[in-house]
Amino acid sequence: MRTPFAAAAVLVSTALVAGCGLESANTFTPEAEPGAIEPIADEGAEVVVGTKNFTEALILGKIAVIALQVAGYDVVDRSGIPGAAPARAAMLGGEVEVQWEYTGTGWLNYLGMPEGIPDREEQYEAVRDADAANGLTWLPPAPLNNTYAFAVRSEAVAELGGVDSLSDIAALPVEERTFCVESEFATRGDGFEPMLELYGIPLGDPQGVPRDNVSVLDTGAVYTATDDGACNFGEVFTTDGRIAALDLTVLEDDLGYFPAYNAAPVVLTDVLEANPGIADVFAQISPRLTDEVMIELNSRVDVGGEQPADVALDWLVSEGLVTRG
Repeated sequence: MRTPFAAAAVLVSTALVAGCGLESANTFTPEAEPGAIEPIADEGAEVVVGTKNFTEALILGKIAVIALQVAGYDVVDRSGIPGAAPARAAMLGGEVEVQWEYTGTGWLNYLGMPEGIPDREEQYEAVRDADAANGLTWLPPAPLNNTYAFAVRSEAVAELGGVDSLSDIAALPVEERTFCVESEFATRGDGFEPMLELYGIPLGDPQGVPRDNVSVLDTGAVYTATDDGACNFGEVFTTDGRIAALDLTVLEDDLGYFPAYNAAPVVLTDVLEANPGIADVFAQISPRLTDEVMIELNSRVDVGGEQPADVALDWLVSEGLVTRG
């Protein structure tokens, strides 16, 4: 989602997609009937939906599959594409026609822009306009913004003097400025060290954040270490289900360091022109998908062990968009 995307990987992935095709890792989709979403598709209209193979992408993909099926489309489900490069290549090659993507990922990783745009609307408009040349239409994004953040144990907020934002960390004693980060974020040029510089607590400075105050861990270990108090501030992704499960509090990025990564449906432009109802379906879905909603849905899968398709259907039913089949 936010990993580097090399041009060479695109070429390799394109060859793989063209050579052997894509196979879904999870094609199960529960039955559903119309609710607020009603049949609108022309008879025989087919659409191919793809997803990457991490929890949030699978949930969003199943939401799209169920909704488009209820809208009358004959949906080919290609859930679980292994990684960003093959997923992008599948769209550029026409093997996938509809897919959720993140505005920051499109801008930074796919289009190769040097830096992200923190303002959500500006970031969306920039990637939408730039990617149009590739035959892709970015529909309006959801409020959910799966970007980087730092979180603290909720019970430690008061202990640390009411820390609410990243700027508040600079007011803490140096010994309390302890961080857990994953290795990729710790070393990338737009990652941890520049963030600390912006917030006035430079890495390696005895009056900033001494290097001994930083633990570099695997992604999953960051969450548990933060919850256990091994560090005060852990790097998280803002829609991760473990935030709620571990009762972590996300700090405000009050200086706007992190780019926007809002999820948006991306459709092949020629497919959308032939099937304009696709945009109408997503217009009923996207505005309802907030950070809080995705945290809950992701938690049901990652913590509760439920299936992405079941979670997707439950949410669509709860919103009145579809009914159970």
